[in-house]
Amino acid sequence: MSGTSLDGIDIAISSFSDSGDCQFIAAQTFPFPETLLLKLQSLILTQQSHLQSLGEINIALGRLIAESINQLLATQQIPAQDIVAIGSHGQTIFHSPSGELPFSSQIGDANLIAELTSITTVADFRQRDIAAGGQGAPLVPAFHQALFNSQDEDRVIVNIGGIGNITVLPASSTNSTIIGFDTGPGNVLIDYWTQLQLNEPYDSNGQWAASGQCNDDFLSLLLNDAYFKQAIPKSTGRELFNQTWFEAKLAEYGKEISLVDVQATLVELTAKTISDDIKSYANSCNSVFICGGGAHNSYLLSRLRTLLNKTRVTTTEELGLHPDWVEACAFAWLAYRTMNNLVGNLPSVTGAKHPTVLGAIYPA
Repeated sequence: MSGTSLDGIDIAISSFSDSGDCQFIAAQTFPFPETLLLKLQSLILTQQSHLQSLGEINIALGRLIAESINQLLATQQIPAQDIVAIGSHGQTIFHSPSGELPFSSQIGDANLIAELTSITTVADFRQRDIAAGGQGAPLVPAFHQALFNSQDEDRVIVNIGGIGNITVLPASSTNSTIIGFDTGPGNVLIDYWTQLQLNEPYDSNGQWAASGQCNDDFLSLLLNDAYFKQAIPKSTGRELFNQTWFEAKLAEYGKEISLVDVQATLVELTAKTISDDIKSYANSCNSVFICGGGAHNSYLLSRLRTLLNKTRVTTTEELGLHPDWVEACAFAWLAYRTMNNLVGNLPSVTGAKHPTVLGAIYPA
């Protein structure tokens, strides 16, 4: 899994039983080489590329994914023939599920992954759901339901990557409608501002943001975006919430605001959009479980606990899976579903007309 944060490739080795149980075996994050990272950042931000450059980035990323998988398997002393399949999400470069001709585009050549690992590879998970009239995202709520649902309490799973998304799991959720959607920015703007002002990859534990004050007027301006009022199902990405969007909002605000107060306000934007959506769609939930990189931002978690003051807020580690590896395990699970000709989407989440098997299979 390589997400909207662009903080590396998360690779998880998992085993699934016929009853749906997930056994976590091992995982590791592999950083992008700086040259490839800069190319990916430029491609996603500018939304423009020479066709040769795009093709070469696609191949470079596929090669990196394959080499990283081989390295993790070697470290774990697991032979390739013991792996049934690889589920490769790839890197989203453009997500446009609501246009006249809807699509979602991920790169990281799956042919190369299958060839270099000698392991059957499943990729291109999103486009089949879009073909069935869905958003193609988020896809992880189906895995959240399989792994984290409870018969005894209403739960919400919150993934805070570059973009934030929630999965609402009512008690006895097998008989209830599962809701899931992207809430808006997760870490994408917080990380951007930290990198710009501190030359650090991220705000460790949210310490910088915690030393500032949220600017309520600027926050109101940020919240005045049509996406936050849009009805579900909905999904978004860096196509909307990026530095261009943010810089335009900052220019529109036009008043003096300290750098650290901007950071505190961006954390509040993430916390408020998530908490407001939980209150709107899961007001009766007993527990909120955080996964993704945002789980490491203790200040962000403290703001969520304050805004959701009657709800327990913790991480998925309490449910047996470390927050860093939930999404990577989810795409392993989706590959398992594809290989067994089982549906992978939740139409109540994506808006698809019907359940469908996801992904394309590239045989070893």
